[in-house]
Amino acid sequence: MKSLAVLETRENTLEENVRLVQLGDRKLQNRLLKVYKPFIVKTVSEVCKRYISSTSDDEFSIGLSAFNEAMIDFSPEKGCSFLAFARLVIKRKTIDYIRKESKRQLPVYLDDGYNDEQMDNAIEVEIASKIYHLKTEQWHQREEIKALVQQLNNYQIGFNELINNAPKHRDARNSAIKVALTLYQNETMREYVKLKKQVPIKDLIPHVTVSKKTLERNRKFILALFVILDGDYIYLKEYLKGVG
Repeated sequence: MKSLAVLETRENTLEENVRLVQLGDRKLQNRLLKVYKPFIVKTVSEVCKRYISSTSDDEFSIGLSAFNEAMIDFSPEKGCSFLAFARLVIKRKTIDYIRKESKRQLPVYLDDGYNDEQMDNAIEVEIASKIYHLKTEQWHQREEIKALVQQLNNYQIGFNELINNAPKHRDARNSAIKVALTLYQNETMREYVKLKKQVPIKDLIPHVTVSKKTLERNRKFILALFVILDGDYIYLKEYLKGVG
């Protein structure tokens, strides 16, 4: 195992440092957790829509734990940088924490000693909690769509154009998702798409079961799916689960 002394002989990339952590370098692990505190604070704050302190907020502890988990689970084969992967893990864990806390903060009135007014308050809290949870998720979904629209501009794809040209049938959409997954998981084709902003149809054909004509017809939809797979889109990626 390489030590921190060896690290001083040359500048490692973050991904190389993460690999050393996976090999058991605990000093480096603690150092990275300390160095990337600002990144963790920023990411968690984005989810919570307020500034999160690294000294007093429970959400930061969730983010710190998620960053550590990301270091252990990261693999270059995932097709993204470590920070992109860590950001996704932190956001998922923070959202899960918010959901659980939202449920836990609901008072439970089971004792016969509580009066009708307290019961009414319990119902109001439950309704308020559900509304807050719904609005928070809707806000994050809108933010993801805004980010996606900006990213699609780099691929010369308009959002309205994408909606109008998306496959209408469920089977066709699922087929396009499988194609996008194949495209994204192949390192050579993935780098080509990111560089050229185009689908390498000729190279893709041997790896999929759909025709060249279908690939060309759904080209922009497949590109959009690729962008989602390659980005930090927690909610949008939910729509891609279960296919592949």
